[in-house]
Amino acid sequence: MQNIFIAGGWGMYPTLLAGIALIATCIQYARRPAPRYVPLMLSLGLCTLIAGTLGFATGILSLLQAYSGPLWDQGPRVLFIGTFEALHNVALALLLAMLGALLASIGAWRLSRRMGNFATPAAG
Repeated sequence: MQNIFIAGGWGMYPTLLAGIALIATCIQYARRPAPRYVPLMLSLGLCTLIAGTLGFATGILSLLQAYSGPLWDQGPRVLFIGTFEALHNVALALLLAMLGALLASIGAWRLSRRMGNFATPAAG
C-alpha cells in the first residue's frame, strides 16, 4: 500500500486529506443525521474528486515532459507505466468518495426512518 501511495506522487496527499475530512463528516452524518451536514459532505466529496483528478493530470504532464526529454528512447512502455502510476490518484479519490457516499447513504436512511416516524399518526 505504501508503494502505491508513493507511486501516485504528491497528488495523493491532498486527495487523502480531503478524503479523510469527507469520511469524518460522513461518519458524523451517519451517526446523527442532520441536514446541516449535507453541503459540507457535497463540497468535500467534490474536493476529493477534484484533488484526485488534479493529481492524475499533473502526473500525466510530468510523464509527457519526461518522455519528450530524457526518456524519449525508452519506448511506449514508459507511457503505460507512467499512466498506471498517475491513475493511483484517481483510484484513491474514487475509493474515498465511494466510502463517503456509503456512509452518507446510511445517514440518509436513518434520517428518512426518523422523519417517517414523525409523519405517521399515532395508533390509539
